[in-house]
Parts: sequence; C-alpha cells; structure tokens
Amino acid sequence: MSFLRALLFLVFQAVTLIPFALGCFLLLPFPFKWRYRFTVGWPHLLMWGAKYILGIKWKIKGRENIPTTPVVFLSKHQSAYETLLFPWFSPKPACFIYKKELNYIPFFGWGLASLRNIPINRSDRKGAMQQVLDIGSKRIREGHSPVLFPEGTRIPVGQKGRYQSGGARLAVHAGASVVPVAHNAGEVWPRNSFLKKPGLVTFSFGPPISSEGLTHDQLNRKVEEWIEGEMRVLSPHRYTDKT
Repeated sequence: MSFLRALLFLVFQAVTLIPFALGCFLLLPFPFKWRYRFTVGWPHLLMWGAKYILGIKWKIKGRENIPTTPVVFLSKHQSAYETLLFPWFSPKPACFIYKKELNYIPFFGWGLASLRNIPINRSDRKGAMQQVLDIGSKRIREGHSPVLFPEGTRIPVGQKGRYQSGGARLAVHAGASVVPVAHNAGEVWPRNSFLKKPGLVTFSFGPPISSEGLTHDQLNRKVEEWIEGEMRVLSPHRYTDKT
C-alpha cells in the first residue's frame, strides 16, 4: 500500500507540474505578484495531495513569531516536504538559493526562473557567496523573504549537520532579522526516500532574532541553539541518548 500511495503521489506531482509551469510562462508579461500567486499554488496543491494521498498532515507552532515584514528564514532541512510550505505560507514572497543550471530544466526550471529566486554559480564558491549577499539583499529590499538551510543538505531526523554561516551573513549584510525554523518532516518523509509514511509534521517558527549588533558567527550560533533545542521538543524520542 505504501508503494502504491507513493507512486500515485509521484504521478500527481508530474501531472500537476506541467500546467502550472506553462501558466508561469504565459503569465510572464503580467506583474510579478500575479505570477507568484499562481505559481505557489503548485506547492500548496502538493501539500494537499500529500495529505489525502500519503496521509501526511501538518500544523504550525509559533505562527505569531512570523513578521509581516521581510525576514531571512533559516530552517532545519530533512526532506523535500518543508520546501513546499514556505512559498505559499510566508507573508512575504519566499525565495530560495539554488544552482542556476536548474533554470534550464523544462517546466520545473521555468517556474523557478520566473519567481525572482537567487540562482548562483556553485562552481565558484567565493563568487557564489557574494551572489547570495548581493542578490539576497536586493530581494529583501524588494520585499521578499529568503529561505536558507544552514546545514546545506538534508540531514536525517535526530542528527545535526554543520551549520554554515551563509544565511547569517546575508541577514547581517542586509540588516534583516532571522526567523529560525525547526520541524520533524523527516519522520514521515525521509530524505531521498520514495516511500513516505502517514503522520503529522509540526513546523515550529521561533521568535525573530535581530541581526543588529551581531557578527554572522554570533547570529549563526543563536539560530543553531534555538533550532537544535526545539528539535528535542518536536522529536524527543530521537535524542534520548544525546546531549
């Protein structure tokens, strides 16, 4: 049954992607807010599909901590599921950092390219960081909220990767506040797994952390401390033997 559910959801993703991507292309002449509102309907639809096909439900903790002004979201990264929430849930348009080559993928890449994200050249590591600072700060000035995953890659639930400082650097450079985000999506949607499990995913948004007067290292440590502390609240069974 799990295999059939996962297969059906994969088909659902593919079938719904094409019309949304074509819609993005057709809406290019129109204002950004129209394109964005249309395009983020796809991840919202996928979360609906995950609920009714896979049995994955979600809830929000700390909704009151999300400002209506642009911020930098720094989130735990466990699966693809959390990337579906931010685009349509954020009060301000969310934008993601990704390698610019993804823009050339038919349908999916077209949608990415039309939404004022932050495409970078990852082969140039030093230059890529500068692109994050320059383009990311511009997006914040435009009223967008960048979403970054400090651990860089998907980490299994109960484990911790090294928190990289790129997101904190961006916040300090732009003078923006950071909202740390913890969640337990990996419990039901494991990284790189075709099979998913029914269950409840809790997204926990922490109080905004001002970047004013902080170095990026200080800000990054505050983010790490909050996220890792909150993970022990969301998934205590994963940390019973850990400090």
